Amino acid sequence: MLNFAIETAREAGQLLLEKFDRGIAIHKKGDTNLVTEADLASEALIIERIRSYYPRHSILAEESGNAVVIGGENTWKWIIDPLDGTTNFAHGYPCFCVTLALEHDGEIVVGVTFDPTRNELFAAERGCGASLNGKPIRVSNCENLGDALIVTGFPYDIKHRDDFARHLTEMLLSSRGVRRDGSAAIDMAYVACGRFDGFWEEGLNPWDVAAGVLLIEEAGGQLSYYDGRPFSIYTPPICASNGLLHTQMLRILS
Repeated sequence: MLNFAIETAREAGQLLLEKFDRGIAIHKKGDTNLVTEADLASEALIIERIRSYYPRHSILAEESGNAVVIGGENTWKWIIDPLDGTTNFAHGYPCFCVTLALEHDGEIVVGVTFDPTRNELFAAERGCGASLNGKPIRVSNCENLGDALIVTGFPYDIKHRDDFARHLTEMLLSSRGVRRDGSAAIDMAYVACGRFDGFWEEGLNPWDVAAGVLLIEEAGGQLSYYDGRPFSIYTPPICASNGLLHTQMLRILS
C-alpha cells in the first residue's frame, strides 16, 4: 500500500506541475480560502486510482470544498489532500504538495507527501521509519528553543483567534526564527527531516496533517495538543517537534 500511495502521489503531483502557473480558474471557498481546477483534477485522479485498486476502502476528501467520506468501509480509509498550498499555487509561489495517508482502524499506517517542484517525496509506514526520496530521515537534535527554527501557519479565521498573535510574538522572541510557508503538509515533512525543529498551527483539517503525523512519529518526533494531551488528526490545534523542544514550545502555547 505504501508503493501505491507513492505512485499515486507522484502521478497527482506531476499533474499539478503541468497546470502550475498557467492562469487556471480559481474559485473562493471563503473570504481567503481558494480552490482551483488543479485541486479538482488532482483529487479526481487520486480518487479514481483508489477506487480502482482498493474499491472497499473509504476516502476522506475535500471534494469541491466540502469534506466528504466517499464509499467503502471505514476499516480502511484514505485521507487525501490533492493540493496542499492552494493559495501559493494560485499565486505562482512554488510551495505546494500532494499528501495522502491511509488509516486502518483509527490508526495512520501509511503517509506520503510529494512536493513536485523539488521532486521530494516523503514517505512513512507504521513501524518502518520515514524517508525522503528513499533515504531514511530523522528529526533534528536541537535542544534549545533559542537555537531552533520553528514553522507555523496562519488559520483562515485568524481574526477570531485571540491567542494567535501572542503565540506568534512569543515564539519569535524565544526562537532563532519563525517561518510561514503556506503548506502544513510540507511544514510537517520538514520537521520530520530536521529542516525545521518545531511546528504549531490552529484550524487544520485531517487531510492537512494525517501524513505529516506519521512522518514525524516515524522520524522520532513528538506531537500533542497545546496542553500536552495526545493529538488526534480530527481535532486541532497541533504542536509538533523533534521531542527535545516540545516542553519549551508548550510553555508558550498552553
